Amino acid sequence: MDTQNIRNMVLAGVLIVVILFGWDTGVRYFYPNANKAPVAAASSAAPAPQASASAKPTREGGLIDAADQALEAKDLATALNPATRVPIAAPGLSGSINLVAAVVDDLLTNRHTASVEKNAGPQRIFSPAGTPAQQYAQFGWVSASGQPDPNLPGPATQWTVPAGAKLTPQSPITLSWTNATGQTFTLNYGIDTDYLITVTQTVTNAGAAPFMAKPYAQVARTDKTASVDIWNLHSGPFGTFDDKVSFGPNYKDVTDATQITNPGKTGWIGFTDIYWMSALVPDKSGATSDFRSLGNGLFRADLVYPLATIAPGQNQALTTRLFAGAKESSVLDKYEAAGIPNFGLAIDWGWFRWFEKPIFGLLKILFSLTHNFGVAIILLTLVVRGLMFPVAQKQFASMAAMKAIQPKMKAIQDRYKDDKAKQQEEVMALYKKEGVNPLAGCLPIFLQIPVFFALYKVLTLAVEMRHQPFVLWIKDLSAPDPLHVLNLFGLLPFTPPGFLAIGVLALLLGVSMYFQFKLNPAQMDPAQQQVFAFMPWIMMFVMAPFAAGLLIYWITSNFLTIAQQAYLYSRHPALKVQVTKATGG
Repeated sequence: MDTQNIRNMVLAGVLIVVILFGWDTGVRYFYPNANKAPVAAASSAAPAPQASASAKPTREGGLIDAADQALEAKDLATALNPATRVPIAAPGLSGSINLVAAVVDDLLTNRHTASVEKNAGPQRIFSPAGTPAQQYAQFGWVSASGQPDPNLPGPATQWTVPAGAKLTPQSPITLSWTNATGQTFTLNYGIDTDYLITVTQTVTNAGAAPFMAKPYAQVARTDKTASVDIWNLHSGPFGTFDDKVSFGPNYKDVTDATQITNPGKTGWIGFTDIYWMSALVPDKSGATSDFRSLGNGLFRADLVYPLATIAPGQNQALTTRLFAGAKESSVLDKYEAAGIPNFGLAIDWGWFRWFEKPIFGLLKILFSLTHNFGVAIILLTLVVRGLMFPVAQKQFASMAAMKAIQPKMKAIQDRYKDDKAKQQEEVMALYKKEGVNPLAGCLPIFLQIPVFFALYKVLTLAVEMRHQPFVLWIKDLSAPDPLHVLNLFGLLPFTPPGFLAIGVLALLLGVSMYFQFKLNPAQMDPAQQQVFAFMPWIMMFVMAPFAAGLLIYWITSNFLTIAQQAYLYSRHPALKVQVTKATGG
């Protein structure tokens, strides 16, 4: 082997090491809990462990520290006193409204579970103020000066409601409170079958003088439960302003500024995680909005309406809508069609949503037929490969022709090894003479990249894919393969480090890619041959931390490619003979 080839081999080896260890470092930074089992909530009778300062948000979001989880369970048992609450029972949401201060602070999503474990309860969206996972919405009035006013309902106000009231899609409820000067405040709540609560705030002035107040609506939350916020996945404050969706600022920006006033017309405002969101949609009369840091990791999104003056004997009403729940694409699109601007874009599909949403739509159709998203992914792969079969035929012919002319290319390389320019000229002349296009084999790969990226985004963003099982040990297609070869699939009591956490799917990916590459044309440069020989195993390590559904797509595509090439060889035996001779087979 000459000096050039030795140098190439060394560079290839260095590249492999950089990819393996660099990838592991990146995965550990962005997904710090990817290979850790979920922390079980501690029993209230057991001493709570100390909080971990190094804990980072996860893709799922939620409380990470066991002490916070234990305290949350204990606080909820105390805070959710049914004597001071009005129950909520709807197909999409259940929970309650606190009659003290009229706070919507107890909401669970009935269609999504808290974990992948059997018998896991529903995913909690809102928790009362003061609990570790606090998140809640409130509707009320403030004085013109913004100072406390005993004639306005406040944090200690006990609202009244008819006996036996329950908020359901068929039965709205009304909370009321009357002050000492003759003004009656009412909050009328309605709920639909998904995640939208409609609140109408009304002031009726039965007093002798005009009454002034500013209606407001707000959502408050802690960042302890925030999901991971990285370059392509935003978690934090967001909204629509002047008909443009803004995925920002982040929590740190609000903390640094204390208050950020949003410019332009507010279409909606709130907070988002990867899978969940809470947002306020203002009355058509319009409102100003801002994000505020309340200290200690607490944040608030405000809608403040203009100061209203209610004459004696008159009333003033306006309606705000609250979304609190899962970011289901079809539900958000439905609300957008009903008039909430750009609500379907609350899922950050990015620039390629024009391609990602149709792929997701096709996946949902296939799921409706199979009732298994893993099978739907396999069928999607079949559809994609079927559509590209004509292109694949041309790719195959080009690959086979490339293999067949390898001896001639090797002769040119030997003849002009000291004249690279002449060597390249002769190789191009050979391509033209033999009718070979060396780039033709790359076309199907480039055509599949958008599909691969779209599926990656769907598995990353779509709550519909969360906790979707496939078969056997794959309980969540949106999460990495949970079984690792090095610890004998959980039999040995240790968790392999990220770059060695090779699961069964990653192993299948490497093996299938190895056999697929065996059908590709051999490279003239020995160093390049070595790089291509290592590539399947490099990709095995690189892809191991990715979602299981993505690996299933790639593995299926590899096996289909192998079967397709075997079929095409059977249709073109002459090419098979040429390749066998060229490669010494």
